[in-house]
Amino acid sequence: DDSMSATSVSDVNDRLSALELRVQQQEDELTVMKAALADVLRRLAASEDSGANRKQHGAKGAAMREASSLSCIANGGTPGRKRDSASVTRKETVSSAAKGSEKKKEASGQRSHMEEIQEHEEAPPLKEPSPNHSSPILSHPPQGPSVKRSSGMERSQSSNWDSAEKNRNKLVKAASTSKLLAKVVKNADHKDPVVSQEGNSIKMFMRGRPITMFIPSDVENYDDVRAELPPERLKLEWYGYRGRDCRANVYLLPTGEIVYFIASVAVLFSYEERTQRHYLGHTDCILAIHPDKIRIATGQIAGVDKDGRPHVRVWDSVSLSTLQVIGLGTFERGVGSLAFSKAVIDDCNDHMLTKKSKIAEIKTTTDVVLAVEFHPTDPNTIVTCGKFHIFFWAWNGNSLLRKQGLFGSHDRPKFIQCLTFRSNGDIVTGDSSGQLLVWTRNSAEAPTGKAPQFQMRTDLRPIEAHEKGVFCMCDMRSGSLLTGGGKDRRIVLWDQQLQLDRDIEVPDQYGNIRALAEGKGDEFLVGTSRNFVLRGTFNDGFQVEVQGHTDELWGLAAHPSREQFLTCAQDQMVCLWNSLDHSLQWSRTLELQEHGHCAEFHPSGVVVVIGTHSGWFVLDAESKDLVGIHSDGNEQLSVLRFSVGSMLAVGSHDNFIYLYSVWEQGRRYSRYGKCSGHSSYITHLDWSPDNKFIMSNSGDYEILYDIQNGCQLIRNRSECKDIDWATYTCVLGYHVFVWPEGSDGTDINALVRSHNRKVIALADDFCKVHLFAYPCSRFKAPSHKYSAHSSHVTNVSFLHSDSHLISTGGKDTSVMQWSTPPSPPGESAATQPLAGPDPAAAENPDPSNRVAAEGTPPPSDSTLSLKDSLETSDDTATPSDEGLPPLTPPS
Repeated sequence: DDSMSATSVSDVNDRLSALELRVQQQEDELTVMKAALADVLRRLAASEDSGANRKQHGAKGAAMREASSLSCIANGGTPGRKRDSASVTRKETVSSAAKGSEKKKEASGQRSHMEEIQEHEEAPPLKEPSPNHSSPILSHPPQGPSVKRSSGMERSQSSNWDSAEKNRNKLVKAASTSKLLAKVVKNADHKDPVVSQEGNSIKMFMRGRPITMFIPSDVENYDDVRAELPPERLKLEWYGYRGRDCRANVYLLPTGEIVYFIASVAVLFSYEERTQRHYLGHTDCILAIHPDKIRIATGQIAGVDKDGRPHVRVWDSVSLSTLQVIGLGTFERGVGSLAFSKAVIDDCNDHMLTKKSKIAEIKTTTDVVLAVEFHPTDPNTIVTCGKFHIFFWAWNGNSLLRKQGLFGSHDRPKFIQCLTFRSNGDIVTGDSSGQLLVWTRNSAEAPTGKAPQFQMRTDLRPIEAHEKGVFCMCDMRSGSLLTGGGKDRRIVLWDQQLQLDRDIEVPDQYGNIRALAEGKGDEFLVGTSRNFVLRGTFNDGFQVEVQGHTDELWGLAAHPSREQFLTCAQDQMVCLWNSLDHSLQWSRTLELQEHGHCAEFHPSGVVVVIGTHSGWFVLDAESKDLVGIHSDGNEQLSVLRFSVGSMLAVGSHDNFIYLYSVWEQGRRYSRYGKCSGHSSYITHLDWSPDNKFIMSNSGDYEILYDIQNGCQLIRNRSECKDIDWATYTCVLGYHVFVWPEGSDGTDINALVRSHNRKVIALADDFCKVHLFAYPCSRFKAPSHKYSAHSSHVTNVSFLHSDSHLISTGGKDTSVMQWSTPPSPPGESAATQPLAGPDPAAAENPDPSNRVAAEGTPPPSDSTLSLKDSLETSDDTATPSDEGLPPLTPPS
């Protein structure tokens, strides 16, 4: 630990840094306020001048010119100087500010920026003078009704000027500082980066704040720098399951594959071959899935993209090609349940039932609808169930007719949660009270134009199946029935007479049961609330096939020498994964109910550190045993970064970077010092190869550099422009111009440079993973863009060999593994078009592509879409084919 003297010196330095930072912030705020105030005064003067011009038509005397000159001087101008001259003066001020001392570079940059804003916000041109008007038009004070054209003109104008000045003062006092700042920031939001006159730096603006990045010495002319697409591509390879908030979403296909979904990806998993295929046609969260042997229907919610409307996609499970898109523009929020033949339930308040290509649409109920099924022996009968209801629908060729189920003397359950059909046409429902109810059709024929009447069987008493609710059920090939309890975690097998046969309990660590499906032989498949897919039998128990986290993931670290990576999440779990066989090596729960926020392997791979809200844990990477617990500050830790092995930097939300000396391959640590200077929480940091320098970013878009020896802040940031950083995860810098146009500064969550230094991967807030060529030193650089997540992408990391990229999701709790296959021979970034046509799109043209081909300009950031970036393969879905005529599905 630090000595008393070292602590005292460190505290003094911290206080001095804090005072300097506070003075700098106050100077910046005053500059912004002055600029905003000058803008308000100038606009007031222009408004007064415009009113005066409408009232005056004669020549103006010398007294008026003198008064207007006073008006110009009060507004910061020079008597008789034209606006063009004033603009030149402002540009000269910008230039001189750029040449100022380095210590005040940020402040002068902000003032110059405000002056540029003023320059572009000139008052509207005044009314053209009449032909007999010989004198130049100048600003005029307001003219009151008592003004006389006499020698007393000056006195009257002076009085009016004083009145106008009081009005301005009142207006300025009434306007809050926050509104003035917001106006200036708004005018600067979309400002393009500017190269300094000396050509040694680039200034970009983020929420009105200037960010200066210095150009390396080996760049002779910035105009010669080009941005190209990287030759590397990504291909989704693995994994995950969403069961925590879904139901009935696991099925076995005739091909032997398990089909389920996570995020916006429908997964076809062959557990015998340990391979996956993926349908990638959706743009946001999939909530419902239903197979019909070869065909599969999936429904999604409304997405963040302009084209992310809720709809149903019917696709071929063999070729992964889209057969039909249903419901575009029909559903409001999302598709919560569906069944062949293409019947879907909208997830809005007034649930609408749609059949096929919208043959009919009708309001079902304002209560929750949990399931919909077509009757297997009567294709014109549909059954829906949910809160306080079960409805039977009949299609008469023109409309859907509804009949409510009759419970008779039996108490109506609060929720009817699932249903299935028996071989004799009876319907079995499971409800929230844990009972099974059997429904049968009335023997009397329903009148023409009326829905069929179903009622509970009087010869069968309600069956007490589970303790706290029947969540799912599955009708087996043998005629028996499989049911799953939501709370008691029991799976019960019932014979054909609905007599209890066998049961088994799912272990608590896997969570509650969410889905059941029949497997091969006597096997069955189980989806759970903790995102497990289990394969089990009543004799042998359960085997884990798929698993994942159950809450937001932020921590991600790749092993330095193995094809492994580690994740930690808000669910308090830490998991080590093997990327080769897609298996979990080990998992453990963090002590003290801590949530994992960040992670980093020691360069030796012996230990891994996990950052939490109150401190950081050191775990043995082999045995997962706890090695030590350390704490820094009293706020959340956001980033951990080892140097070559002798130092550890810990970035915290208390605005400090804590440095530790490291011994015994990461098993012993000693506090070395604390780096200050940031005015907001630390977001990213990197070390130089010689362990002497640290580059860091903060929540208010600062780029700072520190000397490790003594934890000293480098004032002249241009001294660090030629450092080739050992890692590159900072999202601000000359080499990472990856920000989209109009970004608000929070759009990019993580960035990582590949180990071969050829490509950058980044995670954004719009469910996308991007690939840029490295270095990326041009604004609006092109990128490959990939969709799989359905929530903000929280982190990305390359494995040590760059063979795979790992990305983690926020609300979708997903871990996505992407392979980086080699580029085709002869293909390079220079030869790839920025927005070239996709071969798959030629076969299944998308309306959006057709519109673009008809003259729509390419996106402003020149970024390839998912259709352009994903190569056509067996594992890739064809593009969206909305608007196409229906295709004939395979028989």
